[in-house]
Amino acid sequence: MAGETVITVVGNLTADPELRYTQNGLPVANFTIASTPRNFDRAANEWKDGEALFLRASVWREFAEHVAGSLTKGMRVIAQGRLRQRSYQDREGNNRTAIELEVDEIGPSLRYATAQVTRAASGGGAGAGGGQSRPQQQQVSEEPWSTPGSSTSADAWSTPGSFGDDTPF
Repeated sequence: MAGETVITVVGNLTADPELRYTQNGLPVANFTIASTPRNFDRAANEWKDGEALFLRASVWREFAEHVAGSLTKGMRVIAQGRLRQRSYQDREGNNRTAIELEVDEIGPSLRYATAQVTRAASGGGAGAGGGQSRPQQQQVSEEPWSTPGSSTSADAWSTPGSFGDDTPF
């Protein structure tokens, strides 16, 4: 949306994401990302850490359950989202302001690690399969990006090495 502050943060999770549910049963996961800049000090000929930024972040709905089930303390993540500012009064009656990241996308950084991606089973809600229920156990395909239940022989695009030298259009 126009006027929103969208940022990308790379850092480490300071704790496991905390999954909670609102009174209406809506899942929300909260966590903190610590991002520490590193600069090369030419005089000392070494890398030095700058001052760390600790940014509170949150995700909602099915996304929250995916994050809580996938990410753990210490993982290096890349998160993109919108900054939100909220004002409140603390217990002593002082006015406070908090700036938090409402995450749109998050995943592990693969700079120093590897990851195995698994497609999440659809929750069956609106927009997620049209309300059709799917079995929880799905067959694992050798093609990780294939659609569950699709036949790879029927789709020429999903069969590795099935292309020729001719232009398909």
